[in-house]
Amino acid sequence: MYQLIGGRTHRRRCLCVKSLMRTVAEAQSDMKRRIEWLISLMALAGLMAVTGCNTVSISSHQYLGGPNFPPTDPLQVQILRTQPTQPHMQLGQVQAEPSSSSVSKQEIEQALQKAAAKMGANAVVIVADRTQIMGAVVSGPLFARSVDTISGRVIVGVAIRYTQP
Repeated sequence: MYQLIGGRTHRRRCLCVKSLMRTVAEAQSDMKRRIEWLISLMALAGLMAVTGCNTVSISSHQYLGGPNFPPTDPLQVQILRTQPTQPHMQLGQVQAEPSSSSVSKQEIEQALQKAAAKMGANAVVIVADRTQIMGAVVSGPLFARSVDTISGRVIVGVAIRYTQP
């Protein structure tokens, strides 16, 4: 549209309104993308907060000089609290360290079963379930340092394989 201003025809004002409307639409689209990105980021952070803190660190070592067996099914590995009466051989040691007290018994047992199954075990005999010092934090100025210990739960088991089926 043209507009008559001071005897001259001007198209400038109409273009400015169209340009302004286009700029507003682009800004709204950009804002919508930013909100969607922020919601996705918040959902990811929430998921990490809920699941990221419940882990079980596992370490295992097979005894030297012992036989090697193919891996077994972790679901078939038993968790025992006492030595079995069946004849068996010890394959190695597995150790679980839950990251927090909120880690369930089932998660700890599954981690132990998986580690023992890699050795070819039929069962894990729990020999220790204790809290021990895992590290320390030193804080304060040079002349007045304080040392606070960090303790954590450690579950130790012996992976065994039955010698008679």
